[in-house]
Amino acid sequence: MNNENNKMPLIGDIAPSFEAITTQGIISFPKDFSGKWVILFSHPADFTPVCTTEFMTFGSMIDEFKNLNTELVGLSVDSLYSHIAWLRKIQELQWKDKKNINVTFPLIEDIKMEVAKAYGMIQPGQSTTQAVRAVFIIDPNGIIRTILYYPLSTGRNFQEIKRIILALQKADKDGVATPADWEPGDDVIVPTAGSCGVAKERMENQDENTYCLDWFMCFKKESKF
Repeated sequence: MNNENNKMPLIGDIAPSFEAITTQGIISFPKDFSGKWVILFSHPADFTPVCTTEFMTFGSMIDEFKNLNTELVGLSVDSLYSHIAWLRKIQELQWKDKKNINVTFPLIEDIKMEVAKAYGMIQPGQSTTQAVRAVFIIDPNGIIRTILYYPLSTGRNFQEIKRIILALQKADKDGVATPADWEPGDDVIVPTAGSCGVAKERMENQDENTYCLDWFMCFKKESKF
């Protein structure tokens, strides 16, 4: 485990590295996922109802994330045998429009809680024996770009997690920022001007593809088609 003094990682940090046994074999993280985006997420326990709905949702979205060059990696402090039994049971269940869900992404066995502690997934105010619902979005260079924490009682919004991936990829590709409630095709924010002179010039030279609400707030038009 490469994590000095067990410090909780922050946005912009290199993702703590580890090797772990998973339902898909042994993985070296994040090395095995170099060049890909990764969603590393934890759940409190196998065979629990909220977690089951989450895994059915993530399992149904595997191809959507793969199309975004994004891999999923799950974790709880349960054993490998518990994971396998639970994933088999999930295949037998139907919830909403989700049925016959085959979870093929790795689910980490973390009985000693080493990975969970390294990523701050064990939070004593919630539980000392279960991981909270943490989400770490890690970019192709192994850098943590987003951290989300949910309490034990609240299931995650997986469309929002997908939206974050899309927003980060858009920002990296085009050097822009995304406004509140941004969805693909919405207008984006261009970087703030570095000086008043540059800002004034930009305000005076708006073109058909850009518009400014004020000197510090300019947008680039995007197309939904």
